[in-house]
Amino acid sequence: MSEEDSKYCGCLYYSANALGRIMTKMAEEEFAITGLAPSHAFLLMGANDRPGIQPKEISKHMQLTPSTVTRLIEKLEQKGYVKRETTGRTTKVFPTDKGAKLDQTIKKAWKNLYDRYQQILGENTQKLTTIVYEASKILGE
Repeated sequence: MSEEDSKYCGCLYYSANALGRIMTKMAEEEFAITGLAPSHAFLLMGANDRPGIQPKEISKHMQLTPSTVTRLIEKLEQKGYVKRETTGRTTKVFPTDKGAKLDQTIKKAWKNLYDRYQQILGENTQKLTTIVYEASKILGE
């Protein structure tokens, strides 16, 4: 540890949050081309990839609570990017034509984000991503 390092650098909580803030800023900058926040863009990408996806499945893939997913869906619905269809107790989320047209732009933003942090982090990018994801799964149990 150098003198420039934070005294909290050995704390996973601090380090993970610092990384999260940096990644959020980068993602917001890259996803600006979509006109959507990154979380909205990822949800829409999921609906584009799997029309009729259920909110529960979105929650699982995005690692978000069902209530958060519901709020994201409502916002995308208000903007005309998705529509919900409910049959009995089952709700499905479908992209609208407007949402489907944005798919390639969203995927471009995602690739731009990856390229940006991969260029900075180098060859260890995938290893770091795997370690962080596995830690989130273990700690989230």
